[in-house]
Amino acid sequence: MPRARINGVELAYELQGSGDPVVMIHGAQGDRSMFAAIAPTFAQHFQVLTFDQRGSGQSEKPDMDYSTAMLTDDTAALMDQVGFSSAHIIGVSMGGMIAQEFALRHSNRVRRLVLGCTTPGGLHSVRLGGEALARAYSTQPMSAEERGRALAEACFTKGYIDQHPQIIPAMIEARRQRPIDPIALDHRMKAAYAHDTYDRLPQIACPTLVITGKDDMLISWENSRILAERIPNATLVVLEPAGHLFWGEQPEKSQTEILGFLRTRQ
Repeated sequence: MPRARINGVELAYELQGSGDPVVMIHGAQGDRSMFAAIAPTFAQHFQVLTFDQRGSGQSEKPDMDYSTAMLTDDTAALMDQVGFSSAHIIGVSMGGMIAQEFALRHSNRVRRLVLGCTTPGGLHSVRLGGEALARAYSTQPMSAEERGRALAEACFTKGYIDQHPQIIPAMIEARRQRPIDPIALDHRMKAAYAHDTYDRLPQIACPTLVITGKDDMLISWENSRILAERIPNATLVVLEPAGHLFWGEQPEKSQTEILGFLRTRQ
């Protein structure tokens, strides 16, 4: 697995495919494996960069304050490392917060922007998801079984879990293979809670797709509506039934919408 020292922190990353560059930015307690099911499909059309952010996966986890601006600048520096002068940027959940900051801080490096299941943050947004989020994203030590089950139940609709009973064991095994560092998660969650781009969203000038699941228990779909209303000429797609991991519940529709958007030439 390639690694690069970025802004003083060693990050693990992966490049797949060829063509126009695409950068995929994962969520708060995720890592690049969040995109394992879809990155190969995108790599048939693009050169895809996935990576573990600081505090995540196989990357270093410094005990320090994080911010979405810091994680944005890490992303830009990693793009420099792999030779991406610009790229399509796809961010989901907290990764969507980072993607918003990227479009604001590094506007000349964004070709097209995809914001998935995310929020502008701040007082004008719909509050992040209450009990489900508190349980699934607890920064207290938890067993793989506890965290995996809580995350599955928060991220997928009950109907989907009932139809796919392997989801919970798979999430538990994922947490066993890639355990969460509670200290790093605490830094990441504080960065997510501090995120606020609401007033600056009209400055985003690149073509933007906002996409989410109607049944998201963690980040209300209403936040996507707010994003689409605030970003000039943004397109909003709401999938249902679908929870927070909408691309897992609705893979064909998600990929059709996102790939179609990225491949539009205008």
